[in-house]
Amino acid sequence: LLGAAAHPALCPPAGSCTMSTAEDAEWLRWVTKQFGSIAGEDKEIDLEEFKTALQVKESFFAERFFTLFDSDGSGTISLEELLKALSLLVHGNETDKLRFLFQVYDVVRALWHIRVPALTRRGACSPCAGSGSIDPDELRVVLRWCLQESAIALPEERLGDLTLALFEAADKDHSGSITFEELKEELEGFPEVMENLTISAASWLKPPPPTERSRRPRYLTRVYWHNHRSKLACLGGYAGLNLLLFALAALQHASLGGWMAVARGCGQCLNFNCTFLAVLMLRRCLTWLRATPIAKVLPLDQHVVFHQLVGYVVLALAAVHTGAHIANFSRLARQDGHHALAEYLLSAQPGVGGLGGTASQTGLALQGLLVAMLAFSSPCIRRSGHFEVFYWTHLSYISIWTLLILHGPHFWKWFVVPGCLFVLEKVVGLAWRHAGGLRIVEVNLLPSKVTHLVIERPQFFHYKPGDYVYLNIPAIATYEWHPFTISSAPEQQETLWLHIRSLGQWTNKLYEYFQQPESPSPEPKPLSRSLREKRCRRWVQVGADGAQLSANTECYIDGPYGTPTRRIFTSEHAVLIGAGIGITPFASILQSIMYRYRRRKQSCPSCHYSWCEDLRDEEMTLRKVDFIWINRDQKHFEWFVSLLTKLEMEQAEQEPGGRFLEMHMYMTSALSKNDMKAIGLQMALDLLAAKEQRDSITGLRTRTQPGRPDWSKVFGKVAEEKRGKVQVFFCGSPALAKVIRAHCEHFGFCFFKENF
Repeated sequence: LLGAAAHPALCPPAGSCTMSTAEDAEWLRWVTKQFGSIAGEDKEIDLEEFKTALQVKESFFAERFFTLFDSDGSGTISLEELLKALSLLVHGNETDKLRFLFQVYDVVRALWHIRVPALTRRGACSPCAGSGSIDPDELRVVLRWCLQESAIALPEERLGDLTLALFEAADKDHSGSITFEELKEELEGFPEVMENLTISAASWLKPPPPTERSRRPRYLTRVYWHNHRSKLACLGGYAGLNLLLFALAALQHASLGGWMAVARGCGQCLNFNCTFLAVLMLRRCLTWLRATPIAKVLPLDQHVVFHQLVGYVVLALAAVHTGAHIANFSRLARQDGHHALAEYLLSAQPGVGGLGGTASQTGLALQGLLVAMLAFSSPCIRRSGHFEVFYWTHLSYISIWTLLILHGPHFWKWFVVPGCLFVLEKVVGLAWRHAGGLRIVEVNLLPSKVTHLVIERPQFFHYKPGDYVYLNIPAIATYEWHPFTISSAPEQQETLWLHIRSLGQWTNKLYEYFQQPESPSPEPKPLSRSLREKRCRRWVQVGADGAQLSANTECYIDGPYGTPTRRIFTSEHAVLIGAGIGITPFASILQSIMYRYRRRKQSCPSCHYSWCEDLRDEEMTLRKVDFIWINRDQKHFEWFVSLLTKLEMEQAEQEPGGRFLEMHMYMTSALSKNDMKAIGLQMALDLLAAKEQRDSITGLRTRTQPGRPDWSKVFGKVAEEKRGKVQVFFCGSPALAKVIRAHCEHFGFCFFKENF
């Protein structure tokens, strides 16, 4: 149904009412095919089949569309009726589409509080025509269903405000009703709506878009190589070093035979790679390196990815190394005729290598440990409630390094320096962990099973915005340590904040532990009592699972450790993108940014005029920050809405009209402005937000946008501002990261992703 949701070829530009003959034939063929797939044996579509095909959350709009499509009032839609209605909407001009929209909103009074099945039975009379105008009660009914369709919950009083705002704007002659001409005039003030008037849910009527093959693979483009030059250079250097080590060792032992040359070459590479695995997990050293110029050259943000890659390389090298030795032993067994292959493999042999000639036995043990470690490190193990299996098998690295020292005569030379650093890091971590347990002083159970922990801050605990810590709560699991980003700013001296979403076994246990009935305090204590927050709560509907609890639970932390977000303060134009709970690192960063911003505030002693100095200095070179938060539904905004409100107020006080920090909120469950089921609601929300300077969904001054961001438009606007070099920081799902990364490559922006 209709146009823009379909392929561009099916939706002519505004003002155009024709398609090419080929496009028209393709569209007709597709609609006929889809009709046949959902129609019953009678070749007619009834209301229930129509609802299923339309995939709407509520039946109101399905019933309205069905009634308007059913031109003969038979209670079913024939192929002829469907094609007639679709032709009007796909081929028709703006006036045709607007008239259809007007008829949807012109609700028959008798249908306000009842379903429409009586109208849609076979043999029923023709569909009830509207009155030809829309009165306030009709508009209120439609807006109520629009809210439900977009998964937005607002009180009745707020619904009345929305109705009044839209009605007063559209009722030009103050007659008490809205005519078609008045609605058309009002909609002309929203050109983005007029461009594409559709029913987006009708995906069953969209022909599959033609597969567009890229002329050149993404990995071969110049932009890709430019944006990934440090990572690609390190990969090239890593591969080259391995080839060099293999070649030197193989040539040195070439006189011993081909199999021995391969085994020795792989062995030398294993010396390097098994040591490199440890280097890549020196978190404290890597955190220190982030503050040095080396961070601009080495891809420190990818250390976990490189660790995984090197792990696979080690397993492959070990398999070839073992296979080559077995082939060589088999050759020796055939030559001397005294020893079987099993003797070479299972018993110590002088001259074979290793401590006491045990190279074969230690090698087989190493191979088994490596296979077990790799198998139990897979995502399906770690994320399916079996983290303990991953944790304990990974601890076998101690046995692996011990066996490597016994197995290879030269491994210790490679390992001595990284090994000492690794041991030192572990000792420091243990000292931190056992210097004294901390206390969780307060817990807030937020919507969508998010646990907000307020932990007392250690006396000498210093961290940067966006850093993360490893958290251990013995009451949940004695030996498990999990990484979580600190969501409070470093300038907050007394406590640390962690926001933890329940996505796995441990995090679910954490939420359930604090959900116990004996935990809640009779008088919840809010974190902030600011006037703005209270005003905000008036409009944000708190879920039933929201609760604030007192707590005195013991916990331990290990860290802090650095992340890519440390680069934000040395950026010129930073774009921060958080998806869902991915806002957590940016919560800390935004607080710290505004704290530093406050320090710049100057005032004239004579006239008390206030202004903010340029923010460029050795600590922060930021000229502009764009913060984008994408949430699935309304409840998720409650996690940090009070913080964002505070930031908006501070910027308004310190720099009225300032645009240093711009916020962009997106709610993906809400239907877009060009969907017929949401046009009226989005127009009303726009009008009321402009009137009150406040968004009805979040209470912020920033208007919440429906649907998903159009990244081409978002980044295009950022590029046009020309506020300096743009760096994009993202925390969220890997699938969305790929989309944003591709757009960043197109615009030439640097892209950084939070990795755990």
